[in-house]
Amino acid sequence: MAWTCSGSTSAELIANMAKSGLIHSDRVAAAMKQVDRANYVLNKHHAYEDSPQPIGYEATISAPHMHAHAAENLQAFLKPGSNVLDVGSGSGYLSAVLHHLVGPSGKVVGIDHVPELVDRSVKNLKADGLGEQLASGSIVMIAGDGRQGYAEGAPYDAIHVGAAAPHMPQALVDQLASPGRMFIPVGDSQQAVYQVDKDQDGNVTQQRLFGVMYVPLTDRRQ
Repeated sequence: MAWTCSGSTSAELIANMAKSGLIHSDRVAAAMKQVDRANYVLNKHHAYEDSPQPIGYEATISAPHMHAHAAENLQAFLKPGSNVLDVGSGSGYLSAVLHHLVGPSGKVVGIDHVPELVDRSVKNLKADGLGEQLASGSIVMIAGDGRQGYAEGAPYDAIHVGAAAPHMPQALVDQLASPGRMFIPVGDSQQAVYQVDKDQDGNVTQQRLFGVMYVPLTDRRQ
């Protein structure tokens, strides 16, 4: 179903995902409509295809339907003023979507282990009209080992992880707020997305959502 959602424009792509039942929330649809994927891909001719695309440095930008799944799953924790961590932020696309969900009073921290991708993501965000948000600090893009999260900005109401960790990273679980939620792919040859919830008392539960195939969550040395 997801592969049939491609469009000739950003609006058509998002409308097709909504028609296919991949986007249910008006908030998520509105946030995604404010972000033009053409500003975040290398080959702009394929910007609105519902498929992952290489962005260099052995990284990819996920298929739009996966970004929609993540935003839908996390949206209850993406309220105005929420604090969000985007691990494996890559092109910066989902960081932009998350920003539009939490608004100017919220904060999105994107972290990627490839400095060149971080620099490119900043350029992408500026091209998408988010230069002021970068300057104000409501969006922050940093280079670092995403497996360790970014403790300086914790706790996070929501954490999105855009690459597969071989095991559940305890550092990321620790940096979740109470309550908070994480959307994370886990596994090596067999991968699945997990929803990790921390309740107001700090109790943590994990729920397997569906199987996937992501690039590995790693650092520059691996």
